[in-house]
Amino acid sequence: MNAYDPSDDLLPYAATKAAIQNFTANLSQILLNDGKGIRVNAVAPGPVWTPLIPATKWQDIDLFGANTPTGRPGQPAEIAPSYVFLASNESSYISGATLPTTGGRITI
Repeated sequence: MNAYDPSDDLLPYAATKAAIQNFTANLSQILLNDGKGIRVNAVAPGPVWTPLIPATKWQDIDLFGANTPTGRPGQPAEIAPSYVFLASNESSYISGATLPTTGGRITI
């Protein structure tokens, strides 16, 4: 989400997320133009509940993920199918894309 809607206190982090998105799109074009048959895609998760979240001593931890339309953070098991899909033949016509898995938060 920070590539699309950066947090005021996470500028360096948000900048790297935007750079990864641009890198994904450009590397995809390079490899497709080279005829290597290699697709490059990315997944852009919104708030996901992992062991890292409580370890960061997040202020108002009960509000983590509440800013999504689903009203909660995602679980890793809900995000994993996005990676599997992009690695499968079912996504053979997708390259250079960033798949938002954001709990409904808009990424444009």
